[in-house]
Amino acid sequence: MGMKKFAEEILAMVAARNPAEPEFLQAVHEVLESIEPVIEKRPEIAKLKIVERIVEPERQVMFRVPWVNDAGEVQVNRGFRVQFNSALGPYKGGLRFHPSVNLGIIKFLGFEQVFKNALTGTPIGGGKGGSDFDPKGKSDMEVMRFCQSFMNELFRHIGPDTDVPAGDIGVGAREIGFLFGQYKKLTNTFNGVLTGKGIGYGGSLVRKEATGYGLVYFTTRMLEARKTDWKNKTVVISGSGNVAIYAVEKAQSLGAKVVALSDSNGYIYDPDGIKLDTVKRIKEVERGRIKEYIADHPKAEYHEGCKGIWTIPCDVALPCATQNELDGKDAEILVRNKCIAVAEGANMPSTPEAVKVFLDAGVSFGPAKAANAGGVATSALEMSQNSMRMSWPFEEVDMRLRQIMDGIYKQCDQAAEAYGAKGNLVIGANIAGFLRVADAMLAQGLV
Repeated sequence: MGMKKFAEEILAMVAARNPAEPEFLQAVHEVLESIEPVIEKRPEIAKLKIVERIVEPERQVMFRVPWVNDAGEVQVNRGFRVQFNSALGPYKGGLRFHPSVNLGIIKFLGFEQVFKNALTGTPIGGGKGGSDFDPKGKSDMEVMRFCQSFMNELFRHIGPDTDVPAGDIGVGAREIGFLFGQYKKLTNTFNGVLTGKGIGYGGSLVRKEATGYGLVYFTTRMLEARKTDWKNKTVVISGSGNVAIYAVEKAQSLGAKVVALSDSNGYIYDPDGIKLDTVKRIKEVERGRIKEYIADHPKAEYHEGCKGIWTIPCDVALPCATQNELDGKDAEILVRNKCIAVAEGANMPSTPEAVKVFLDAGVSFGPAKAANAGGVATSALEMSQNSMRMSWPFEEVDMRLRQIMDGIYKQCDQAAEAYGAKGNLVIGANIAGFLRVADAMLAQGLV
């Protein structure tokens, strides 16, 4: 059977089994396209149905989450945990609390997580979870009651050697704290079952900064391959959560000028460079909206809607908001404006059309599963510290994070070259991650 036909048949099977899950199918399609040359070289992978097994989660849990709001009214949400692949270690992946969450979104994120976690070189499998609960506008007590109800079901499916969730969109330090407190109460154990915990109760330094810092470390390697660095580069970053904030911090420290940030309502443009202290106050302390930035910096502009952010001329673009936020048209504008590098801080923020535009134009492109792996890499470091009942200093964790991101870049670069796609980090990331998982699955037999 031709390789193209092999990929098409598997995609048809996945589509038939998972109707109405476009994000999941998009993620599967991208990986299948990349690994065709691997299947050709390694017939045992096809013979033992590794690909057919890898696209099917090992376990999917969906549950009801009832809770009571401040008005005394009963609310009902849906909870999910998809345990995708444990060939390399305990399932590992965030929890997302957002109205857009459904099973297809969680499966897409879990599938991506398998390969992202494999690339880190740490012993963790892939999973993802969450709920269609929206923490925005809820009081601390409402969020606490929701988290406790959510954990009342989730606790029976997770554990430090089974499945170790972390945060994601809508799940920050507050939510992790409430979730951990309830887990501890239900199980009478204090262990490393969740990552992203507070520093005072088992969390790791650098965890908050890790995805943003890691994104910049990865992009540094992309720029080095073009014989340049961050100095005097103009940078546009979408989003204004943890990933975006700490990508700004690290990029600015390396000499870049970040001029734009966004949230789900719109974006700000500050030609003098984003003042990070203001953004941190608005987002981390006041939990406000990005438009409040212009009250402190009247020279800055605020624009309703997020799409326009990609029309701002820049050397480097870092999409750090959400999936499929940057499409083919946006990519064409960035290319016209002489953007030289794009690296994904969010999960799959560029559509397949956008990725094609970047690659065809010779723009250096860092795919999410490689470029934003810093968060989960540091989560794995948090797991190590928890196991040893130790806490490493900031500099040590940061150094290990940088080494991991350098290692990921090297793996992607080498895999791309080995399989005839030199410089294509999308293909490199998919092949390097897939091979690590496939080899472990082959070694462990039919399980």
